[in-house]
Amino acid sequence: MAKYRMVRTDFWKNPIVSEMMTPEDKYFYLYLLTNPHTTQIGIYRITKKQMAFDLGYSIERVHSLVERFIEHHNLIRYNLETRELAIKDWGKYNLRKGGKPVMDRIFSELKEINDTSLIPFVLESIYKQEIRSIYESFYEPVRMSDKEMKDRNEYVTSLDTDKKFDDTSFVS
Repeated sequence: MAKYRMVRTDFWKNPIVSEMMTPEDKYFYLYLLTNPHTTQIGIYRITKKQMAFDLGYSIERVHSLVERFIEHHNLIRYNLETRELAIKDWGKYNLRKGGKPVMDRIFSELKEINDTSLIPFVLESIYKQEIRSIYESFYEPVRMSDKEMKDRNEYVTSLDTDKKFDDTSFVS
């Protein structure tokens, strides 16, 4: 089965893209949406080293862009330990239709996710109920206060900042 990703033309009408992103941000975001590691579910494994290689950037530059997309744009989450990246608006761009082959693919890819806390982040932009219910079946909602969530995000960010940019331990 051929793997492809479509970019809808309304991507360019998104106020975040058209008003808040630099040209480099737009390039990076398109890469995140269309690179060969993407999956049907919007959560996939990729190292910063691989991103740097694909884009022709330094690992430090990719680290900076990832942080910008987490902190400033709030469009992605990245788990440094599992090397999993989640795209917030994945459902808006890629999950408008269902059907058995799509549903089976979503189910099998969700089974492979190590950090299930990324699932609700992607789920926010999925409007089709039959697809939403599959995502919902793969995580137990944990009720965190805003302060607990902020503390968790700061902790993950501090772990990421404290580590060197060595992504060689990941094998795809």
